[in-house]
Amino acid sequence: MFDSKHLEKVLGVDFKDPSLLQQALVHDSYLNENPGFPLPSNERLEFLGDAVLGYIIADRLYHLFPGLPEGKLTAFRSYLVRQETLYRIAGALELGKYLLLGQGEAKGGGHDRPSNLARALEAVIGAVALGPGMEAARTIVLR
Repeated sequence: MFDSKHLEKVLGVDFKDPSLLQQALVHDSYLNENPGFPLPSNERLEFLGDAVLGYIIADRLYHLFPGLPEGKLTAFRSYLVRQETLYRIAGALELGKYLLLGQGEAKGGGHDRPSNLARALEAVIGAVALGPGMEAARTIVLR
């Protein structure tokens, strides 16, 4: 595992339980090669983070553009939460260096793979929502 303090500082949050943030960065390939690892993969946090991200963006767009119809709001939200956008943000946060990957995934470029980084960012958002809370997640997403 890694020392989560640096990532917490980058995110601007403080986890009482750092294992929650660490779990957000555990790829299932790592668990396949390390079956006794104490944390589960980030998939459930990714699921939650995707929903939290979608809600925060939808809420923000709804209030920023009161005259826009639903179709335009949906298009804007889709653009903001798509893999390419999340990948760029995860890259700027250097999430790839924190990912726990299996050897094959790591050797195959997994630390820089857009899908891995986008999913990790969603998982981090989910971890923030569960740990520091929804307002902290909102602050991170809107920043």
